[in-house]
Amino acid sequence: MYQTNHPIIKHKVGLLNLAEELHNVSKACKIIGVSRDTFYRYQELVNDGGIDALINQNRRVPNVKNRADEQIESAVVEYAIEYPAYEQHRSSNELRKKGIFVSGSGVRSIWLHHHLDV
Repeated sequence: MYQTNHPIIKHKVGLLNLAEELHNVSKACKIIGVSRDTFYRYQELVNDGGIDALINQNRRVPNVKNRADEQIESAVVEYAIEYPAYEQHRSSNELRKKGIFVSGSGVRSIWLHHHLDV
């Protein structure tokens, strides 16, 4: 019988405990509403790393190849601060006149990345 007070993994531990109590994995999965594959994944995680292994780990890796160069990003941010009323396409056109080539959607992405878009 597993014990935890962690709110994120309480239902996962509950599934494992129910299956142990019923001595029937299929029935426990049906009651909880998950697949047997999910149960066995949870069980494998607990066997390998203990109950704390049930906590979801963020495995996302940032995709840096989709990011603009630091010089372009800083120029877009500076321009957005200097001219806050300009929309993304006008900012792109004005920056292009200064020799900084970034599309309107690229400007918007940089704004979103730096939390500048309202």
